[in-house]
Amino acid sequence: MPGFVVWFTGLSGAGKSTLSALLANELRARGVHVEVLDGDEVRTHLSKGLGFSKEDRDINIRRIGFVAKLLARAGACAVTAAISPYKDVRNEQRAQIPHFIEVFCQCPVDALASRDPKGLYKRALAGEIAHFTGITDPYEPPDNPEVTLYTDRETQAESLTKIIAALEQRNLIPVR
Repeated sequence: MPGFVVWFTGLSGAGKSTLSALLANELRARGVHVEVLDGDEVRTHLSKGLGFSKEDRDINIRRIGFVAKLLARAGACAVTAAISPYKDVRNEQRAQIPHFIEVFCQCPVDALASRDPKGLYKRALAGEIAHFTGITDPYEPPDNPEVTLYTDRETQAESLTKIIAALEQRNLIPVR
């Protein structure tokens, strides 16, 4: 089986980290070598010191893409879970990475705000947080993701099933 990248994108709180962890566990159970590149962890270690300007966000996503490409080239699965708000940089990564599977975690802002345990959306909507993606900074949804998850109305199990089916259909993982 070839190495591949599962690239989660979506707004903060849409389920990227949760679903990437569930996917990684399922893939490991199938014998796939998986590494998860979580946006928050990457910002702490690989992209420390970057801010939230468009330029800094693009640098962060390019760093994630570079590591993901290396992992896939070595035959592993890299799962990325970062907002990655700009289409052009996501498409740039797609063009550089064979076997790139984009997973869009679609969730309306009102649903995100209602389930936001840290109150970030409430603060952003009140103008207390600058550069908050989807509120004061743009988020550009993908045009043609391989998988779209509706995390406000699907269960985690339903979403995971959709991702696994897409990977099996592309012969990236063995069919069970």
